[in-house]
Amino acid sequence: MPIVNRIADYAGEMKTWRRHLHRHPELSLDCHETAAFVVGKLREFGISDIHEGIAQSGVVAVIEGQGDGPVTGLRADMDALPMEEETGADYASEVPGRMHACGHDGHTTMLLGAAKYLAETRKFAGKVVLIFQPAEETIGGGRIMVEEGIMERFGVEEVYALHTDPSRPLGEIATRTGPLMAAVDDFELHLTGRGGHAAHPDTCIDPIPCALAIGQALQTVPARNTDPLESLVVSLTVVQTGSATNVIPETAYLAGTVRSFDPGIRDMAEKRIREIVAGQAMAYGVTAELDYQRNYPPTINHAKQTEFAVSVARGIVPEVEDESVPSMGAEDFSYMLEARPGAFLYMGQGEGPFCHHPKFDFNDEAAPIGASFFARLIETRHPLKG
Repeated sequence: MPIVNRIADYAGEMKTWRRHLHRHPELSLDCHETAAFVVGKLREFGISDIHEGIAQSGVVAVIEGQGDGPVTGLRADMDALPMEEETGADYASEVPGRMHACGHDGHTTMLLGAAKYLAETRKFAGKVVLIFQPAEETIGGGRIMVEEGIMERFGVEEVYALHTDPSRPLGEIATRTGPLMAAVDDFELHLTGRGGHAAHPDTCIDPIPCALAIGQALQTVPARNTDPLESLVVSLTVVQTGSATNVIPETAYLAGTVRSFDPGIRDMAEKRIREIVAGQAMAYGVTAELDYQRNYPPTINHAKQTEFAVSVARGIVPEVEDESVPSMGAEDFSYMLEARPGAFLYMGQGEGPFCHHPKFDFNDEAAPIGASFFARLIETRHPLKG
């Protein structure tokens, strides 16, 4: 693999950075220590145009090239997940109940590696805007940063991101034009009946039959209301009710997620779920309170920028897949792609436990590859004049 030689020289440093971040995971918007570490490194690299506190703990830094030219954004996410680590690594999380189980420690490290190289060499025109965002796993730090105006404030014209993939060989890069990841919506449903003694059901309004009926009916939305050639997932993931065999409960709680690509299908799914809940509640005589939240939009890569990113990747790694199968997972980089043209790519780190697994760990050998991709993307898109 033609990793940039200078970046290859940073491999040991990058491993140290990544493992430090891995030991100190932070959640959601509260990535202040991670952000401080990032800012400290950027300053070491000689970068002075640094902006902190965006989306509470997000960081944006600008590297000036030589002369006028394009302005390109490169993004990395910084937050971890609320789960116990089971890797057994000597650099495992030092914070109980938190771990970097999705490679964000590696993403941050790759962008830092590219930043060090670009700040040192400046072999490009225009500007590079480095975006280190919190809360990808929760409330959408990417959305908040866009809403706080980073694209306009820093003049970003195009934006790119990499995500590690433990299902692919080390260094393989994969992406596609168009929808790459799904929109995600979540729902919570509270059913209220009338509780009482299980020996006297006639004196009660039991929410359990209604909950069961709703759970079954939800599966008709993808199975009977959606074109079989289209993609829709409706997953009921939480059902909570009851406390004893001789008690009919007063309430039941259900929750789940909806994944889609097409806006029309997304609208239809919400409409049908609302209709099912209302109809079943009426049929069973219970009160239903449905909270339906539209969250991340689909991650849709732009054609021109995806083609360009693929061409850059082909110069870095031997295997590039440009027609990757879309995933029903979701990504808040979608908000940045709604705001500016760009592309999101997966990069293989070698096969192992998948993201969000307690034994997942980022492969440090992947970091110089990702940093090289970012660096070459900038040097290719921002050629020096003359």
